[in-house]
Amino acid sequence: MNRRTAFFTTLAVTTALTLTACGNEDTDAPAKGSDTTTGVEATTSSAPASSGRPEIELPGDISYTFDWPKTGDKEKDAVLADSEQSIKAVDQAIVKQDALDKAYLYYYEGEAAAETQKFVQDYVDHKAAITGSYRFYAPEVNVRKDGTASLSYCEDQGKAFVKYLETNKIKKTEVTAKSYVMYHTSLKKNDKGVWVITKLVSEGGHDQCQP
Repeated sequence: MNRRTAFFTTLAVTTALTLTACGNEDTDAPAKGSDTTTGVEATTSSAPASSGRPEIELPGDISYTFDWPKTGDKEKDAVLADSEQSIKAVDQAIVKQDALDKAYLYYYEGEAAAETQKFVQDYVDHKAAITGSYRFYAPEVNVRKDGTASLSYCEDQGKAFVKYLETNKIKKTEVTAKSYVMYHTSLKKNDKGVWVITKLVSEGGHDQCQP
């Protein structure tokens, strides 16, 4: 499943959100931990909040790998750091079943915020959350003098799954070329010094993201 494509249902390179997921087999399996919307008992936290940034806490059955090392450029590295937090913030909203969670609204504005709200609400309406391992790689970041930036990156969703909260079961399906997704984001630096996302589009099965 492309977890974030429902952001972009009005855009040309969109694929529709379905509450299935990419994985190794088509089976139902019990999720780790409890059947509450907060996930498992043990949680993993992002880096502590700094400069007013919200703290993000996620269940221990969700893990991330960000294969985007620091560039050595202060602003580019800030774009990467804030983008990492923005991804986790959306996932926190899904886990909390809160389409207006303050953490993701800290990192998304305008069109991106509106589409993200719809995306999270779709999970809420279906009483579904997420679980599994998420890998992000091949970042390309460009910072402009006018305070805007662009970031493209890939996501491997081969071990990413949807968890149904009422049954606490996980849906797994076959990994395909569409499990590898390209994202293109537009960002701007706000008056708090945060790189916020203003627009985001995705394309499943992109050639540049294939293993």
